Amino acid sequence: MRRTARGIAVLASAAIALAVTACGNDATEAPTKTDPAALSAELTWWDTSDPANEGPAFKELITEFNKSYPNVKINYQSVPFADAQNKFKTAAAAKSGAPDILRAEVAWVPEFASLGYLYNLDGSELLADESDYFATPMSANKFEGKTYGVPQVTDSLALMYNKAIFTKAGIAEAPKTWADVKTAAATIKAKTGTDGLFINAGGYFLLPFIYGEGGDLVDTAAKKIVVNSEANVAGIKIAADLVKSGAAVKPPSAKDSYGTMMTLFKEQKVAMIINGPWEVNNVRTAPAFGGIENLGVAAVPAGSAKAGAPVGGHNYVLYSGMAQDKAAAAIAFVKFMSSAQSQAFLADKLGLLPTRKSAYEIDKVKNNAVIAAFQPVVASAVARPWIPEGGQFFVALDTMATEVLIQDKDVKTSLDGVANTYKTEVVTAYTAS
Repeated sequence: MRRTARGIAVLASAAIALAVTACGNDATEAPTKTDPAALSAELTWWDTSDPANEGPAFKELITEFNKSYPNVKINYQSVPFADAQNKFKTAAAAKSGAPDILRAEVAWVPEFASLGYLYNLDGSELLADESDYFATPMSANKFEGKTYGVPQVTDSLALMYNKAIFTKAGIAEAPKTWADVKTAAATIKAKTGTDGLFINAGGYFLLPFIYGEGGDLVDTAAKKIVVNSEANVAGIKIAADLVKSGAAVKPPSAKDSYGTMMTLFKEQKVAMIINGPWEVNNVRTAPAFGGIENLGVAAVPAGSAKAGAPVGGHNYVLYSGMAQDKAAAAIAFVKFMSSAQSQAFLADKLGLLPTRKSAYEIDKVKNNAVIAAFQPVVASAVARPWIPEGGQFFVALDTMATEVLIQDKDVKTSLDGVANTYKTEVVTAYTAS
């Protein structure tokens, strides 16, 4: 049965006051409203989630919000994730066309805040219960001691696998190391004829191989570029070997890699992928997959040092150039969207991981087997460097992933190219190794 957002608790009709500070500017106070029905504004929200897989659920929440705030119009705009970062920066710099509210990837927040494009939310109603948020996803909203957003969803990468294929191949549990993955893939191919693994040719998806060897992209304390370290070379060589050996399917092209991965997995043509909870609903609704009960979730396999995947997720942020008379309405909307009840709805509907502790006490989250499977994955996730340049690391990493997994280029040479790009274009003040 299709579930709706009906029954989600609405915000209390308390006064909403906001002291908002654009980075580097003096604080100004937003209008105070005591009656939700009296609050009137027109707000633009850029949603960067998948428009087909996730967008409808967010629209349901908007409808529910408007039951208590009938005079706050939300202009919902689906903006492709790949375009949103630069599109927002361009609009904010031009002081024209930027949304009032943005669903921002975690690494974007320090960058936007450093440019003065985000409201400082300290002292606002959004942070009145800040302790209810988990510390790691909340940390992505901090910059130079101030807070510029609240966590919408947290995530990390996991090993997602097809239980039926594993059973047919006689594999009782998920592989715990990359060496185990290679062995399992060979067994699956021999006993079922199905390909074992698909690794997306994107830099973000190679981070578990880097973290598995104890590596990282930069050392923020030492202000040093370490992306081409020996540990990282060893980690990426493991990924390259999985493809070269046939344990993993060779991606057809960088452009089609992610879509191909998901198609093959949903059609039961590949047994294992590395992906996150944002695809749970996509898998759940795939006619050929066999239902959500066929989806297995485990921590990413370990390298020689550990098992580690990147902290991901998205935050709600407000544009610092937003008209002041909109602030109270924007706060009301974000507070509703980030409430424990709204997060529980999204967890149940889409499999998204809540960022509030109290959301995990709600039955539809507490009793969700997929959410429970992802909890230890997130608990062991590796925090990324929350620096303004953090969102710029992945263009060069994507190039490296294409070179190594698709073009069979030398790993060390490709990582040296990433290090050079970081030095000349991204973290120019950092030293190179």
